[in-house]
Amino acid sequence: MPHFALICNDRPDAGTLRADTRPAHVEFLNGLGAALGFAGPFLDDAGKPNGSLVVIEATDEAAARAIAAQDPYAKAGLFSNVEIRAWNWVFNKPGA
Repeated sequence: MPHFALICNDRPDAGTLRADTRPAHVEFLNGLGAALGFAGPFLDDAGKPNGSLVVIEATDEAAARAIAAQDPYAKAGLFSNVEIRAWNWVFNKPGA
């Protein structure tokens, strides 16, 4: 199954929305099971989260967009934009 990178940038005016929504976001990601490749926040110069990188397996881009739309961060309006790109995991892929 193909992989997709979800490249998410936080709104600059998000305030505490990321911290407030994080428990639901973590639960959502854990619920993806084997479809989740890896995930983590982008950091600003001060080391504070300002976006997310999530790599998932999905049947196609439409399915990846549907998964991305269900993320509690997306539902809460945390992101200013989300780019979804097909991605090929070549190096250090578990089980390869």
